[in-house]
Amino acid sequence: MLATTIIETGIDIPNANTILIDRADRFGLADLYQLRGRVGRAGEKAYAILLLPRDMMTVGDARKRINAIKEYTALGSGFKIAMKDLEIRGAGNLLGTKQSGHISQIGFELYCQLLRQSVDRLKGRKDAPRQEATFKADFIAFSETAFSREDPKQVLPAFLPTTWLEETRVRITAYRELSEAGTEKAIKELEKSWRDRFGRIPDAAARLIEISRIKALAAAEGIASVEIQGQRLMLHRNGDYILLEGRRFPRLQSASPQGKLTEAISLLQNF
Repeated sequence: MLATTIIETGIDIPNANTILIDRADRFGLADLYQLRGRVGRAGEKAYAILLLPRDMMTVGDARKRINAIKEYTALGSGFKIAMKDLEIRGAGNLLGTKQSGHISQIGFELYCQLLRQSVDRLKGRKDAPRQEATFKADFIAFSETAFSREDPKQVLPAFLPTTWLEETRVRITAYRELSEAGTEKAIKELEKSWRDRFGRIPDAAARLIEISRIKALAAAEGIASVEIQGQRLMLHRNGDYILLEGRRFPRLQSASPQGKLTEAISLLQNF
């Protein structure tokens, strides 16, 4: 039988045990999950064959969706699939009208922090934690997908690699731990804990920790956002930028992306 995705809505052919999905890269994770469930429903061993273009076999979101479908095959895997979809695609603003977005734009750890703070404010908690500072730099990629599209000589990775923390649950927990470490001391303690639990911290994860330190140092000084543009360190506080004498932004001396991060930490420590 040749069919469109209408088969996803519940067409049941009990003796069918194989489904072929052409251009699986064009389907969302939920679609693939539902389509896979159309076969093997009568005690028969089932096979789902997903066809992708050759250039999409190793990188990108399509490969992540395929890997998720391969990984979660047991009954009751719907929640795990949903969590993986959240990680890959992004969830947008769950408390507002905007229901789209991508976690790589702000980082999963900041997303969790903002969500928790929004819930606290809606509940009227007077002791709701202060909003964490945001960070932006055009030489940082906050996800493996974004980094795969960039020149590694110009852009640095800052995320928890799947090759280091393979289990999605462990990786999401680690992001949450980092988001909850709101001070430089707490971040250092978490870094030590990660070394004890997971071994050597890869460069991409170490860089994410550095950025978390920058945000924690900035938040402690009431700075709402930190942005690096070229050699300029742009700090925004109380609705305006912090400028030096002569109405100038603080300048970073290092020419390398990594050097700029290190220098930004030093400047904020002596702010």
